[in-house]
Amino acid sequence: MKRAQLIGFGIAGLAGVMTIFLASGISPKKQETTKTREVEINTVDVLVAAKDIGLGEIVSEHHFTWAKWPKKGLNPSLITSARKNAKSELAGSIARSPMIAGEPATPQKLIKPGQGGVLAAILPSGMRAISTEVNLEASAGGLILPNDHVDVILVRSQRKRNGGEEFYSDTLFKNVRVLAMGQQIEATPGSKSARTSGNTTATLELTPSQAETLAMANSMGSIALSLRSVADIDSEGRHLNGEDISADKGNSVGVTRYGVKSRAYGVN
Repeated sequence: MKRAQLIGFGIAGLAGVMTIFLASGISPKKQETTKTREVEINTVDVLVAAKDIGLGEIVSEHHFTWAKWPKKGLNPSLITSARKNAKSELAGSIARSPMIAGEPATPQKLIKPGQGGVLAAILPSGMRAISTEVNLEASAGGLILPNDHVDVILVRSQRKRNGGEEFYSDTLFKNVRVLAMGQQIEATPGSKSARTSGNTTATLELTPSQAETLAMANSMGSIALSLRSVADIDSEGRHLNGEDISADKGNSVGVTRYGVKSRAYGVN
């Protein structure tokens, strides 16, 4: 074999080796797969509602579950996993307020049997629950439901000197919360009215002096409720312009008509 041919074969072989070397250098590297793992830092297990809980509902262990909660925002009233038997301890309690799924359970929202009935559980401290018979057709057509706010109106009659009767209507209280209509203490989903017609019992949230006044007013005439708008509620959930216009003067009901005080009507 001639020397020139040997040199040619050598150059060709060297070129092939260089080609393979370069190809291996520019070929894409195999991507490394990275595994991620979620690590929860500074959290604690807090007892929350596992499902929606209605007002006055008797709860059991399956109504609750544990959920992660940031330690930074931990409120002392929340029940943590340090209270291991919390579920069994709360079983049989009565819900003082509605709870949605995922909402933390607190002792303030639940009451144990023997500590009072459902109505006593939802009644704020210092307030009184008193019932009065109302005519539904004269009270927003029966569309008033628990937790609505109303004005309380007394409708009474007074005998005239000529033997006839004259009727009056006087607003006793403004912005009163309705605790129950009949035996219904919570508006059920989809409900639009308590009943359609006739009379029923409305249980109202009043101060002690207001409760006395309403008890007297029941013997003087009939009671009607005037429904207030939700537009009267401010951003903090309080009803605006709440006012008690009843007179606290012993066994009497003070009446103000057209800005002029009239006589106080007592119970005969």
